[in-house]
Amino acid sequence: MLLGVRIVIAPDSFKGTLAADLVAEAIATGLARVLPAAEVLVRPVADGGEGTVAAALRAGYSPRAARVSGPDGRPVDATIAVDGATVVVELASAAGIGLAAPAALTATTRGVGELLRAALDTGARRLVLGIGGSATTDGGAGMLQAVGVRLLDADGSDLAPGGGALATLDRIDATGVDPRLAEVELVVATDVTNPLTGPRGAAAVFGPQKGATPDDVVTLDAALVRYAAILRRDLDVDVADSPGAGGAGGTAAGALALGARLVSGAGLVCDLVGLSGAIAGAALVITGEGGLDEQTLSGKAPAEVAARARAAGVPCLALAGAVALSRDRLTAAGFTAAHALTEVEPDITRCRAEPERLLADLAARVVPPMVS
Repeated sequence: MLLGVRIVIAPDSFKGTLAADLVAEAIATGLARVLPAAEVLVRPVADGGEGTVAAALRAGYSPRAARVSGPDGRPVDATIAVDGATVVVELASAAGIGLAAPAALTATTRGVGELLRAALDTGARRLVLGIGGSATTDGGAGMLQAVGVRLLDADGSDLAPGGGALATLDRIDATGVDPRLAEVELVVATDVTNPLTGPRGAAAVFGPQKGATPDDVVTLDAALVRYAAILRRDLDVDVADSPGAGGAGGTAAGALALGARLVSGAGLVCDLVGLSGAIAGAALVITGEGGLDEQTLSGKAPAEVAARARAAGVPCLALAGAVALSRDRLTAAGFTAAHALTEVEPDITRCRAEPERLLADLAARVVPPMVS
């Protein structure tokens, strides 16, 4: 019966297939079949982008609804997560790539700034902004405008939405910024290190994923170069070469202009959900994502979970859609074992169509020998 055995389930999403909380529930369903007496703690995680708020809510944060501007200006319904003085906000819920048709030059982060204001309305003293999955390449300009920063052209008119409009930026007036921002800690969770501009910048690397043509990329990169120069001149903030400033179409750069601190997304989310405390004394930790590969080892959530499990002396099992890492690479990263859905169902199409059932079956098959 394995009474008293504690198993922590802390997966990321299977991107495009299954959200992290549903991955965790599927694994828990499989464990319930074969280890009904085990204590199972569910702690889904994320890289700091989409899924960050959901992870916080699952860990006990309270939801608050907010209606904000989407990337095309139309209203969208979003949720923030509140735990006392800490509020978690997710860019993807206001400016996510799935919220509007691609509009590389005009998509805006205004809704992200509106979410920050909604968070401030709760009395927050610490704001955690998870970025990633954005539809935007505006350098966080819309976010700045929403919190009271004026971006002006040579005629003194406020800029239109989107990164393309930054080509006409003449000056920045921050005298009207929400004063509450000066009283809070603003932390930005990101999993990229790209600079704002240049060949590895927001426009060049991520713009094409958001519908940017080659000409759009040139336009946006030049506009972001201008934006960075005027941020430095008018606000004394140097974002041009800051590692990570290109995150979420440069939203990280806009956050830096507000005094934000950039941190590892996966590490921050694991802290938010209390993962280390949950792992202590556990018999097994289970994590995973859609594809366990070299990218996993570059700051992704499953690698962070495995590292924390190893530090606690707890075995870590990874369940994934596919596993592309060698045994040596897995062991070096802290994974005790890794299994793919294809061990249960060789047909990849069926794996993508029935991930919950197959995850439950896989967990029921491979977990008992690891805790017996």
